[in-house]
Amino acid sequence: MTANKPGDPTTLNRLYGRSVGKPLRAGKQELVDNLLPQIAVPEEGEVTAEGLFGFDRPLHFEIGFGGGEHLAHRADLLPDHGFIGAEPFLNGVASALTHIKEGGLANVRLHHGNALDVLARVPDGALTMVYLLHPDPWPKARHAKRRMMNPGPLDMIAAKLKLGGEFRFGTDHPVYLRHALMVMRGYCGEGGPFDWLCDGPADFLTRPGGWPETRYEAKARKKGHEVWYFRYRRR
Repeated sequence: MTANKPGDPTTLNRLYGRSVGKPLRAGKQELVDNLLPQIAVPEEGEVTAEGLFGFDRPLHFEIGFGGGEHLAHRADLLPDHGFIGAEPFLNGVASALTHIKEGGLANVRLHHGNALDVLARVPDGALTMVYLLHPDPWPKARHAKRRMMNPGPLDMIAAKLKLGGEFRFGTDHPVYLRHALMVMRGYCGEGGPFDWLCDGPADFLTRPGGWPETRYEAKARKKGHEVWYFRYRRR
């Protein structure tokens, strides 16, 4: 695949980094083999609430759900809403499947692969919320184009959110933080698609209600990392 410019929505169509870790235990492998096909996002066609769940409902999308703790928590908190999660790391998908099975969550659909492949098939204005929590920071300058917080993906996120919908972003990496703030300045300025829901430092230093601490975040705090939380409303 040829390289794309950072502003092109297809910049991240190529997945970087590993997609498989340690071999799965038998129980998790069984979930991947049997449960995942039942709740997987279809590989082709428009992705809608009606198509995934049988009727219209508020639709949420999590980009890179890690181990699935946040996704499962939100789905359990809002059982009348529909949730789509996309994650390229197979071990993370297996962990999310465990949460889904144990929680009896019928309102979640998963995609093992690139989130943008699915997000591109969601109709414009269809999403109530989009989550991007602790994405891979790609801290080296030459890898900056791989970051999800870049114009191409952000243009797509803005297009898929309904007016008044919310985009949530969290990170514990200072390089990614600076990059994200720089990029989002252009999206929250005059004529931009977002309003930053922030009145002061407490708003981005305190985890909002309904935003659970994940294992990754707990590990980051144990290492002494600060964690930042951002909420943006679609204009």
